[in-house]
Amino acid sequence: MGSPLIPPRPVGSTGLEISRIGFGGAPLGDLRRAPTDAGARELLEAAWDAGIRYFDTAPFYGAGLSERRIGDFLRDKPRDSYVLSTKVGRLLIPDRAFAMERHGDPRSLPFRPKFDFSYDGVMRSYENSLQRLGLESIDILFLHDIGAFSQRERHAETMAQALEGGGILALEELRAAGAVKAIGAGVNEWQIIDELMNHARFDIFLLANRYTLLDQQVIDTLLPRVEREGVAIVDGAPLNSGILATGPVPNAIYDYAQASPEMIEKTRRIEALCSKHGTTLIRAALNFPLGHSAITAIIPGFSNVAEFNDNLAGYRKPIPDALWAELREAGLLHPNAPGPVTPILA
Repeated sequence: MGSPLIPPRPVGSTGLEISRIGFGGAPLGDLRRAPTDAGARELLEAAWDAGIRYFDTAPFYGAGLSERRIGDFLRDKPRDSYVLSTKVGRLLIPDRAFAMERHGDPRSLPFRPKFDFSYDGVMRSYENSLQRLGLESIDILFLHDIGAFSQRERHAETMAQALEGGGILALEELRAAGAVKAIGAGVNEWQIIDELMNHARFDIFLLANRYTLLDQQVIDTLLPRVEREGVAIVDGAPLNSGILATGPVPNAIYDYAQASPEMIEKTRRIEALCSKHGTTLIRAALNFPLGHSAITAIIPGFSNVAEFNDNLAGYRKPIPDALWAELREAGLLHPNAPGPVTPILA
């Protein structure tokens, strides 16, 4: 699914097509970034009008708030006009005290997330998402935050739930029954994708923070394999959770934590070369991932219409090939990292 403005790409052999620029739904669950229902709807309308037809969400984003807002928006759209992905692996347990302690906002939905990658947990999460969305179907279902990066000391336990406890089997059954069209995982580390692919046939993965202007190690590791096996990659968190948007400011955030002095200095050098070639750091960061043939789509997270319009405008401006060449020569970009053909959008 897509539009002439944002051409779609196929998702393996599933028959699905997703617009190369998608909508990352995490900010819609954050009352600091998208505080009102009206503001969230205005943002979704701007994305739709711009031609975005791929929307990603998850129960974890605002304890169901993102799913509710996206479902409310998509409900009157023809079901074959968009692609929707959400995630399993966390159940939402009623707990207002937890929500207030965590968010300090009485508008926060009164739930506490609980990891559960078992067969029953996946099936229950899927059914609950349908109810929160108020939609008859979900196209893509991702295991959310499985792997050592997110699970840490729970890694062995949660992997056992997915493998021995039937979580992956549940995904496969939902796909076989036609309840979903594609299955995968939404994660922050390429290694868990490589491991999961040894256990089942997956269609698509959402990989956050791992193919960006600051990190391209997957060129030598994961991307060759997914291309060989026809698996799609959605590039999430292309701004490395902050630093590629803010630039090398004090206390900049990289991978959800304060950036190291070395990472701030690397970002400073990249930003200087972007400026030299007449572009901005954030524009280069949002365009860069789409240069690789393994990246099917990118899903930036937008907080408001002004931010959305500004970012979209960045896809309509050319970026000189000389920038990518000089970044490689300076050792700031992987020597085999292809630059995108810009402008991405006409």
